[in-house]
Amino acid sequence: MSERRRRSIFDFIEEYFEDLETWAERVRETVIERPSWDHRACTIEPLCDVFVTATEVIVTADLPYTNKNAVKVKPISSEVIEIKAKMRRKVCFEDFGITHRKGEFSTFHCQTRIPVPVNMNKRKVLFKRGILEIHLPRKGIHEIKVE
Repeated sequence: MSERRRRSIFDFIEEYFEDLETWAERVRETVIERPSWDHRACTIEPLCDVFVTATEVIVTADLPYTNKNAVKVKPISSEVIEIKAKMRRKVCFEDFGITHRKGEFSTFHCQTRIPVPVNMNKRKVLFKRGILEIHLPRKGIHEIKVE
């Protein structure tokens, strides 16, 4: 006869706190501010926004001082998209009013996570007046016919 060990309340509490700690670490990675530049690679992270609708996901990025032909959009995985854009002129910290740091930037670079499943192959990329829009159709959207 095999005996099954009953879990005590302390086992449940310990498991709960382990799960809570794992969740807190994921939140800390996404929320804690980190520099939005890399002075070694001369890149700066543009302002990005991800907007989810019922049929598509729209990613917008602010890319001033950039030409349309200098923008590259590449899917890294099924849920991450990378944006790179070469700038027409270099920007330095002093342009932002920062005098205690040195360095200049010539490229925009960011990797954005897409929160829902999308079809990366059917993406539409629009660039107008320094604003990049990437339209990604969502997967699994089925129309229901009404009779």
